[in-house]
Amino acid sequence: MHPILEKVTAEVVARSQKTRTTYLNRVNAAIESGPHRAGLACGNLAHGFAACASGEKDDLANTRKANVAIVSAYNDMLSAHEPYKDYPALIKQAVHEAGGVAQFAGGVPAMCDGVTQGQPGMELSLFSRDVIALSTAISLSHNMFDAALYLGVCDKIVPGLLIGALSFGHLPAVFVPAGPMPSGLPNKEKVRIRQLYAEGKVGRKELLESESQSYHSPGTCTFYGTANSNQMMVEIMGLHLPGSSFINPYTPLRDELTKAAARQVLKFTALGEDFRPIAQVIDEKAILNAIIGLLATGGSTNHTIHLIAIARAAGIIINWDDFDNLSKIIPLLTKIYPNGSADINHFQAAGGMGVLIAELLRNGLLHDDILTIGDQRGLSQYSHEPALLEGSLQWLPGPETSLDESVISPAGKPFAAGGGLHVMHGNLGRGISKISAVAEQHQVVTAPAVVFDDQDDVVAAFKRGELEKDCIVVLRFQGPKANGMPELHKLTPPLGVLQDKGFKVALITDGRMSGASGKVPSAIHMHPECLDGGSLCKVRDGDIIVLNTQTGEVNIRVDQADFDARTPAENSAKGHHFGMGRELFGAFRAHASSAETGACNLFFLD
Repeated sequence: MHPILEKVTAEVVARSQKTRTTYLNRVNAAIESGPHRAGLACGNLAHGFAACASGEKDDLANTRKANVAIVSAYNDMLSAHEPYKDYPALIKQAVHEAGGVAQFAGGVPAMCDGVTQGQPGMELSLFSRDVIALSTAISLSHNMFDAALYLGVCDKIVPGLLIGALSFGHLPAVFVPAGPMPSGLPNKEKVRIRQLYAEGKVGRKELLESESQSYHSPGTCTFYGTANSNQMMVEIMGLHLPGSSFINPYTPLRDELTKAAARQVLKFTALGEDFRPIAQVIDEKAILNAIIGLLATGGSTNHTIHLIAIARAAGIIINWDDFDNLSKIIPLLTKIYPNGSADINHFQAAGGMGVLIAELLRNGLLHDDILTIGDQRGLSQYSHEPALLEGSLQWLPGPETSLDESVISPAGKPFAAGGGLHVMHGNLGRGISKISAVAEQHQVVTAPAVVFDDQDDVVAAFKRGELEKDCIVVLRFQGPKANGMPELHKLTPPLGVLQDKGFKVALITDGRMSGASGKVPSAIHMHPECLDGGSLCKVRDGDIIVLNTQTGEVNIRVDQADFDARTPAENSAKGHHFGMGRELFGAFRAHASSAETGACNLFFLD
């Protein structure tokens, strides 16, 4: 084990001792002998199985068999979740054949950031994670269940499901992926058309045709954004079956893995001899494995928020310094768009999660001694991959090394020596930068600030030609308390155009960028956010800013006394509090924590 990984692990364990103990004590108090429904009154229990077949009613009444909850994010607008429409029937049949009962416990909302990018609905996106966690808790609140299967893929959905699952930490849990859509239009070509559209060189018809060729069928989007980072993260923590994350939907292997997940969770209920509640699976080492996977793959910046909230739901306290310290030792081992030209299907073909996990374990950069939902103990089994042999699902040894070193590199020849995420700090505050997709010549920018309070104003200024110069765009009042902290992916095409024209450009904001944020350097999630008096609300047009993503420094070159004496800009986000349901989320905005504490409204351990 690398000594810095050992050190960070020890620090997280020590820092979390009080809250983790409190959490586990609560979980242990919830673990009673036999199914919880045994304690329900007859009227309660009769309501709980009224819709079941007669045989299932007998099983549930006598607590002879385990009852598995299905919690699903299915809807048929999201391509990633559309395949879930068939899962309940597959799961119920598999559980029945394995000697259990399964009930559809509840659905959770699932919105698509791809649909809401640049739209008012995006200002509900981050808070949808907490709504999903609350919805998960409601789904499980009937006290009817011995275990749960969680069906979700995309951006806020998996973190929300996981937070909700951890609030029911006494139940075994298996997460069930849906898989990525087959490869369509190459991502680089899609970006080229987007930039041409931003410049006015192609029309909406050409843009829509390009986008439709890229996002073209059921399944997860194939770029390496938050959705696919979710799947990597859940597998490397041991909550997916080995090698199951990136198998395409509507294939025989995908269906067999779904049925296997249903059978698997039955093995771990309190009715058996191998009880594995999720509270024991998600511990400090599992959380650190998720951070390591994120760094090794150059994954989504959104997880510098989500993982902190997930960890806190399990009584574990992590912070951005943990990300930063691990980033110094975790090499960048993958090139998947936006960090390269390959998509997630190319990653899977090159060896996928099995090769990635094996490479990290070989080099002492990952915790092997964790409890997973696999048949064996430890993470080493996740170097195996599923296959159908004469109709039978089996796990076979995966490739020993990458099958395509342009997509997955060995640790001895990484794409970069350090992880793809850095913590930014300086007199403008503290934030996050993703540099895995930023060319080295663009990683340091010194330029005058151009200040905005609305992303639409940035796009308008670009169209007027006012940004045709070296500049650092400062976009304020985009934090969770101001307007829900929307992703600002709408700014990627115009800023990319400016960079391609030879201008030195960057973005600094207290908002978020997309999980697919790419080639333009940035400092995002800056906090304190402007609404809490963060330094960005004192920046003025023309101030010289130095953004050095290599050293993690972000500073304004203004006399400190003069800067401190400036009057902060007034909150300009109030117009974003109404319409598209935003008026319903006033309490969420008012009580949101900082980005580094998970931008969360949920109080786990008060």
